[in-house]
Amino acid sequence: MKKIKKAVLPVAGFGTRFLPATKAIPKEMLPIIDKPLVQYAVEEAIAVGIEEIIFITSPLKYSIEKHFEKSTTLEKILKNTSKTDLIDKLNPNAFDKIKFTYINQEVQKGLGHAILLSEDVIKDEPFAILLPDDLFFSKVSCLSQLLNIYSKTGDSVLAVNKVDSQNIHKYGVINPGNFNEDHIVVNDIVEKPTYENAPSDIAVCGRYILNCEIFKTLKEVNPDQSSEIQLTDAIKLMLKTENVLACLYEGKKFDCGSKRGFVEATISLSLRDEEIKNDIKNYLNKKDF
Repeated sequence: MKKIKKAVLPVAGFGTRFLPATKAIPKEMLPIIDKPLVQYAVEEAIAVGIEEIIFITSPLKYSIEKHFEKSTTLEKILKNTSKTDLIDKLNPNAFDKIKFTYINQEVQKGLGHAILLSEDVIKDEPFAILLPDDLFFSKVSCLSQLLNIYSKTGDSVLAVNKVDSQNIHKYGVINPGNFNEDHIVVNDIVEKPTYENAPSDIAVCGRYILNCEIFKTLKEVNPDQSSEIQLTDAIKLMLKTENVLACLYEGKKFDCGSKRGFVEATISLSLRDEEIKNDIKNYLNKKDF
């Protein structure tokens, strides 16, 4: 079985829900406390052994590439001002052996189109997909939970969670087959169904491990009514030729693509930060706001 060495991070979206902040700053570069949102996904990938991070980006988002470059100038300043404790935050050692690749998505044609752009880099390997908007907190990372299943089965694995009826229409929703100890067999998958037409309350969230068969089916799917190629539709086609599994992950997920999710993630992370958590708790207990 091939090792998962590459991860694709689609980051080409416009971030319109965060205007005017995203007029000049990519949504993925907005900080959760003191770290850009996209860095949490990159670190999650690196922690499970990913060796190459492939950003599907846009020419307007040059600051993402700048962020993951080593800053020797600022590192020198930190050394000269006796702030060496900040150097690993500035230039994490974990990034030193990682290859960062950038592919421009010139026109927004959906998540499926973004993933298809990585084919020449992925080739015939299995790979991970991380959507940076979805931020996970758990003892065992979401991607690691998927890898545990993939390592035993060799099948593509989707992260899923249960979604309430008011929000089910926002996601790809699976029709579950057998429930096993650590995974669910996917019988079918539907992109953004209405609550009445949803095959279950189990929806796909922003972590995937996919075999390279996905590139074939991405080329076969028809664009939707918005002229976008949906990854969900390609996975649906892939079910005709191979097994796809789902992992009902253990942990907490925040949709940082929404204002509410972004603020909730910031509060949650601040309450885990030893330096500021007591001050934040005291502030939240005040009655004057």
